[in-house]
Amino acid sequence: MDTYTNWPNVPYAPTDTADLYPDTDGEPMAASDLHLEILIWLLQTLKAHFAQRPDVYVSGDILTYYTEGDPRAVVAPDVLVSFGIGQKQRHTYKVWEEGKVPDFVMEFSSKTTYQNDLTDKMDLYATLGIPNYLLYDAEALYLPSPLMGFQLIDGVYIPIPPGVDGGIRSDILGLDFHIRERRLGIYDSVGEKWLQPPAEAAEARAEAAEARAEQEAITRQKAEEEIKRLREQLARAQIDT
Repeated sequence: MDTYTNWPNVPYAPTDTADLYPDTDGEPMAASDLHLEILIWLLQTLKAHFAQRPDVYVSGDILTYYTEGDPRAVVAPDVLVSFGIGQKQRHTYKVWEEGKVPDFVMEFSSKTTYQNDLTDKMDLYATLGIPNYLLYDAEALYLPSPLMGFQLIDGVYIPIPPGVDGGIRSDILGLDFHIRERRLGIYDSVGEKWLQPPAEAAEARAEAAEARAEQEAITRQKAEEEIKRLREQLARAQIDT
């Protein structure tokens, strides 16, 4: 998403803060259907992962105002994660009300945004003091690498080198981001598992349960056949004697 630094001055005194800080910019949520599909997947996955931590707020494309009294000082990260502020629903993210900036932001770079993602937006996030900044190029056409990560050190974003498995580690989230079968993947090294949104996880559990049931049925059938064989063998032995 774009930053907004050239809005005209508000020509009237708003009646409330909702007028001064609107919760929509009129722009589409994602650059394409592909971006939207992956963005929804990512938000659902992160929300599911942090569901048991009521202090963690996960959102996407929410207007984030960072200077009180200036509605032009706003940005809409594709994904943000903020610790310690709670999971309540919000219309906007106002830094002065939350008491902090997000801890993690991620942008889905496209043909029209990638240059800004690597320059002005990166500078803004660094100035705001956001610890982790990740970029993802779903089409693998625009960024130097489809997945890039940056860690804020002394006010400057330093590239996060890929791990031996090619993943980009977000220390603030405790998660590893990967390009997996040409799509985004997230690995939880503590839980030793690939993260999934609730629907995928439920489907995987159902498939695993079905596979277990099939294996149990095969095992039971083999056991019954073995019992039958032993009984027949015993019967023959009795006849012979």
